[in-house]
Amino acid sequence: MSRKKGFSLVELLIVLAVMAALIATITPVALNAIKKSKATQVAQNLKTLASAIENAAYVNGVDENGIKKPDGIGHFSGTNDITILARDINKDTYGVWYKDLGSGQYEVAVFTTENVDYTSVKSVLESANSSFNMDNPDATLGVTTDSGVTAAYTFTFTVY
Repeated sequence: MSRKKGFSLVELLIVLAVMAALIATITPVALNAIKKSKATQVAQNLKTLASAIENAAYVNGVDENGIKKPDGIGHFSGTNDITILARDINKDTYGVWYKDLGSGQYEVAVFTTENVDYTSVKSVLESANSSFNMDNPDATLGVTTDSGVTAAYTFTFTVY
């Protein structure tokens, strides 16, 4: 008796069931990896902005009007100047706010309004906050306490 070449319907259905089971188990893992990579990217952007504003203060100097821009013309006004601080960071979803505390000391908050899980950002960047306090921020910064900040990184530094 000769057997026909090919797969039977039962064999084909078994293969499809195994593939469906594999896809069902891999999908949550893949989604979690995507969520974690987004959080890592946001945390890295926050650290980049924090370092950039601190370096700008050290390199360009400060005066009574705030942190000077690299060209020597004007001062950083926060969110609008993000492209000067870090060219690949979107100024529509990231912001910088700083306050002169006197004696060369500055309080800085870099933040994002990107849709990202705060706890994942916190696991990557231990000092991240879910919000920050702003005492009457300048309206030109485009930031208000209800602006939807999802993660922030606050710190202080002193320029001697």
